[in-house]
Amino acid sequence: MSANILDAVNKLATIKQLDSEEIHQIIKDSVAATLGKRLGPENELEVYVDDESKMIQATFMCEVVELEEGIGQMSLTEARSINPDAELGDMIERSMSLQDFEPKLAKTTQNAILEKIQKLEDDKIQSDYNKLKNTIVSGQIKVIGDDMAYHIDTNHTSAKLPLEEQIEDEVYRVGDHIRAYVISTSRSRRSKTTVINLSRTNPAFVEKLFESEIPEIADGQIVIRKIVREPGVRTKVELESLDPRLDPVRVCVGPKGTRIDNIRAELRREQIDIVVHSEDPEQMVINALGIEDGVRQVIIERNRVANVIVNDESKVMAIGKQGKNVKLAAKLTGLKIEIYTTTEYDNKMAKQRRTVSHITELDGVNVKIAETLRAAGYTSVQDIYAASVEELCNIEGVGEKTAERLKEAAEYF
Repeated sequence: MSANILDAVNKLATIKQLDSEEIHQIIKDSVAATLGKRLGPENELEVYVDDESKMIQATFMCEVVELEEGIGQMSLTEARSINPDAELGDMIERSMSLQDFEPKLAKTTQNAILEKIQKLEDDKIQSDYNKLKNTIVSGQIKVIGDDMAYHIDTNHTSAKLPLEEQIEDEVYRVGDHIRAYVISTSRSRRSKTTVINLSRTNPAFVEKLFESEIPEIADGQIVIRKIVREPGVRTKVELESLDPRLDPVRVCVGPKGTRIDNIRAELRREQIDIVVHSEDPEQMVINALGIEDGVRQVIIERNRVANVIVNDESKVMAIGKQGKNVKLAAKLTGLKIEIYTTTEYDNKMAKQRRTVSHITELDGVNVKIAETLRAAGYTSVQDIYAASVEELCNIEGVGEKTAERLKEAAEYF
């Protein structure tokens, strides 16, 4: 058993890139801790690990007794086979390999060794994580789990890319190389091991790609203020140049688009919008939407709603496929953005005016008609606008001509 466990532990140390001297010390400490529960200081316990003979050896002094009752004792008969002059009460040295331990003692020792090695491995992984966190690592996919997580060998350590951190519709196979951002560590309930977790959906992954591809960002001449993302679909990166001579868009696109194309290639052609930062809230909304030529007006209300009035042909572009463009622009600016054509916005404002305006403000509505309409539940100009002529005619005291006049007044209010 001694040789077997030493072989297994040494192989594990090689695979997990653990220090062999630390492993040997763990073995010594574990054997000493297990035997130390049955021995006292007078037994002078020492433990050795011999890689050549593949033996784990313990030596300790035993008291010579008539009848051996514990591991720290030796019968007079056995003692005299070692030293013919041995007498009761003498201390005689005994050597034992792990395989000589009683089964329960050997099992306890083995478990203690494996637990401490697991702790050493966890500490190494945590140390690796502290060095790698907030960076991009690359590696080869070794296993795809039942939960569709990719288990990756990064050369530094093993890592995991969970399904929820993968870009939708991206497919990799065992043996493929992959890059991802280091986000955290977690402990597996099943294997009781610590794992480094990766992400390809985290906005910081895009940030690090920009830093690695664009020197002006890496050295701080251009600052990334914010990134919002719909992984696999679209990303908006808000940039501010601290050097007035540098245009963030031109710098990030690079010669013939090479810089931005390299980033997009890593993201499987995800659309990337470069948004230039502006201190002007209205201009920032325009920049975030990316349709400056099509915007006619931006009106920001007190409730942090931005009404963006665009040309008819620009509305679809402003909203984007499945509404992604306007949603990401809203996240980037922290505003709720509503897109309108000129006609739609005029209709909206007209409806608001009608809603807050009392029927007495309508042309041709005297006190008597106002009382009649109020009694029928019509209190605002919008109520009249939304009603049909037929519905108004059903009100007692309102004829067809009056109903038509009311409708016309409401429509042009």
